[in-house]
Amino acid sequence: MIEETAIVVKCEGEFAWVEAQRKSACGHCSVSKSCGTGTIAKIWGQKTSQMKAINKARACEGETVLVGLQEGALVQGSLIIYLLPLVSMILFSIFGEQMAAQWQLSSVEGTSILFAVIGFVLAGILIKIYSRHISSDARYQPVILKRLSTLDNVPV
Repeated sequence: MIEETAIVVKCEGEFAWVEAQRKSACGHCSVSKSCGTGTIAKIWGQKTSQMKAINKARACEGETVLVGLQEGALVQGSLIIYLLPLVSMILFSIFGEQMAAQWQLSSVEGTSILFAVIGFVLAGILIKIYSRHISSDARYQPVILKRLSTLDNVPV
C-alpha cells in the first residue's frame, strides 16, 4: 500500500476531503544542484492536491491523517492513462497509413497523423468512461488508514 500524510479539509459522511503536499524526488540525489527538473520543481514551489478518501478512521476536519492507496490500483491506473493513448495512437497511425495506401491518397503522412489524432481522442474517451466506471469502486479509492494527530494537537 502506498501511504501519504494529509490534512482533513472537509468531512462528508463516510468520506473526507484530504489535502496532501505534492512531493518531488528532486533535491535528494547527488546532482540536485545542476538538474533542470529540480530547478523547475523549486520554481513552481510546493503544491497541494485535494482528494476524496474513505474515512475509515473517522477523522475530523483539521486532523493529520495517513492516507493509503493500493499499489495495484495505482499501477493499473497509470498503465491505462499513459499506455492506452500511446498504443492507440500508434495502432491508428499504422491503420491510417495502410488506408492511405489502399485509397491511393497522395498524403500518406497526413492521413497517418489524422488517424493518430483520432486514436488519441478515442483513447481519451475510453479513459473517461473507465474512470467513471471505477469511481465508486472502493479498490481504487484512497482510504484514511489512521489518525496521526487529534484536534487537541493541531496548532491554531
